[in-house]
Amino acid sequence: MQSKAATVDEYLASLPPDRRNAVAAVRKVILDNLDPDYEEGMEYGAISYSVPHRVFPAGYHANPKVGLPFAAIASQKNYISIYLMGLYCGCIEGVSDTALVKWFKDAWAKSGKKKLDMGKACIRFKTLDDIPLDVIGEAIRRVPAHVYIEQYVKSRG
Repeated sequence: MQSKAATVDEYLASLPPDRRNAVAAVRKVILDNLDPDYEEGMEYGAISYSVPHRVFPAGYHANPKVGLPFAAIASQKNYISIYLMGLYCGCIEGVSDTALVKWFKDAWAKSGKKKLDMGKACIRFKTLDDIPLDVIGEAIRRVPAHVYIEQYVKSRG
């Protein structure tokens, strides 16, 4: 479900209370651990965190008019998604997980929370009790913008 909200506040206000509380809690963890070279905004109908043009002028290859996407939070029909693009590079078929992805999966498992439901860069959960917020925060903290840009440029060849 892509939101048409223009601001993060509009997006949060549009959510039912249980979803709003969960998304707000994840947002707080992201903001508390986010490198200052990332910016929060709305992209692709979700709360997004990206490397802005002032830091990476080239922008995102798929749409150079926007900053380089790094993370996002979205309320979907049946779950909430957290998109962590810094983990994406470890989930490509035929490529072994990066050290960060291995750490993330191991830390999630050790947290005792519900089994990790993860796609290539998407973590899905139904309630806030299903996820280890400290692991999400640490995953954000471990990828400062300059490291993410280096990984992105390298992956683009």
